[in-house]
Amino acid sequence: MYAQCVKNTMQPLNIADVTKDQRFPWTREDPDLSSKQIKSLLCTPIRNGKKDKVIGVCQLVNKMDEASGSVKAFNRNDEQFLEAFAIFCGLGIQNTQMYETVERARAKQQVTLEVLSYHASAAEEETRELQVTAVATVPSAQSLHLMDFSFSDFDLSDTETTMATIRMFVDLNLVQNFQMKYTSLCHWILSVKKNYRKNVAYHNWRHAFNTAQTMFTLLKSGRLQNKLNDLEVLALMIATLSHDLDHRGVNNSYIQRSEHPLAQLYCHSTMEHHHFDQCLMILNSSGNQILSALSLDEYKATLKMIERAILATDLALYMKRRGEFFELTKNSQFVWENEHHRDLLRSMLMTACDISAITKPWPVQKRVAELVATEFFEQGDKERRELNVEPIDLMNREKRDKIPSMQVSFIDAICTQLYETLSGMSEYCSPLLEGCQKNRQRWKCLAEECENGLGNGFM
Repeated sequence: MYAQCVKNTMQPLNIADVTKDQRFPWTREDPDLSSKQIKSLLCTPIRNGKKDKVIGVCQLVNKMDEASGSVKAFNRNDEQFLEAFAIFCGLGIQNTQMYETVERARAKQQVTLEVLSYHASAAEEETRELQVTAVATVPSAQSLHLMDFSFSDFDLSDTETTMATIRMFVDLNLVQNFQMKYTSLCHWILSVKKNYRKNVAYHNWRHAFNTAQTMFTLLKSGRLQNKLNDLEVLALMIATLSHDLDHRGVNNSYIQRSEHPLAQLYCHSTMEHHHFDQCLMILNSSGNQILSALSLDEYKATLKMIERAILATDLALYMKRRGEFFELTKNSQFVWENEHHRDLLRSMLMTACDISAITKPWPVQKRVAELVATEFFEQGDKERRELNVEPIDLMNREKRDKIPSMQVSFIDAICTQLYETLSGMSEYCSPLLEGCQKNRQRWKCLAEECENGLGNGFM
């Protein structure tokens, strides 16, 4: 009864003799009943983190005098002691409740991850079909033109792109060097492909495949493979295939401005962090463990390189880091034995591959540019519709006539110096620079036509 009163009033209660305290109806109605059980009483509320909520009550009764053995009243010291003990009890109860909540949330998260992992993984039947086809015959890199800087995927079916991916891993000796199970490799490739959204015009599986193909060409035809170790090659190939996983067709700026939940997870490079998380989830999912033969140290080193490589595809980070790389190479101060220098190179290679559509033969470059513009315009439409803002020219379909001039600016600001630097490191990488320069001339001509009112862009 007294405890209920303390809970309701949220105030401590110290009664020297309950038989003489007339504040409570039960003592007035039957004082003998109360005196048979309780004489002195001290009662204190137990609060949680919020002071306006009582989650329990501490109650002490009948304090005994050690000398006489009779009941005596609780004093101020007793009140302070019980208040401190109530705080301790409150923390203990609250921590227990929090722990139970966290454990339930963790269990739910684990179940959710298992469900996501299942749906994110390729179907077993599809994996078997690819494995059977691949064992029968995987086309050579030459027949697929995988070693050509002018490569185009437009004439390949989806199945052929997965076969070509197997060929790249085989020809780079990754399957042999890291004892990859053929079934795991096929399952992983198909799982990666599955986790690219089909409704995204440009940042889809085809873009990832093309990025990986350019990396393969740089390693093989560009003769960079012999300058990198096996783990670096492995990390770069996994990173290129995974660098845009689960891309939603919008950039980091849109994710931040729309207050998407992803923006709450990372303060910068939002989508790139998400791409890496997806990459990690797939690698750790059942049937996809292509890194299972690595030692613990090799595994950690590889994941770290994959993470840094994927994050490097954020052009904002590229702009921050490229100056140091350009200076090192310009002054002949690049040291292959320096891990920081090698990390810079891997980052630059990722960007060079990510934007390599700008180096392709004009028909390919023009078609890819149309896909990029389609995706950008769709984001611009969403910005008008959902954010009520006017999109920048790059995202504004009403400014499509400016695309040629914007392409020239993109080549000048982002591409040219990067490809010049890589060509300086290896003359065999020069086709990238040459292709970029040729396309600049094409875009420049289109830009001039638009300025003179002779054309309306290229779409």
